[in-house]
Amino acid sequence: MASFRALLAALWVVLVGYTALVIARHGLNLVPIFFGDMARLAWPGQFNLDFLCFLILSATWTAWRERFSARGLLLAPVALLGGAGFLLPYLFYLTAEVRGDMRRVLLGRHA
Repeated sequence: MASFRALLAALWVVLVGYTALVIARHGLNLVPIFFGDMARLAWPGQFNLDFLCFLILSATWTAWRERFSARGLLLAPVALLGGAGFLLPYLFYLTAEVRGDMRRVLLGRHA
């Protein structure tokens, strides 16, 4: 579990650093670029649509894991908009909260 948590932390640090550089160079104008690529029906748009599907699954899983409670319904849009920037620290937190029990990480109170 320590290796998995180290991987989560390393990925998050890389993602935050890369995101900071992109924002510094291009600003926060992501939405028109993201959906514009999809509208062009080319490979960048296909990648974005694939990624959007993962974001929707992540948000749905987060809400379900939290039993669609107020907390789950608040976290779901954060998961949808935050992507790995949300999911990596959320999984890091969960692995600590349940002391590495991956069944409880994945299933929450459903376990």
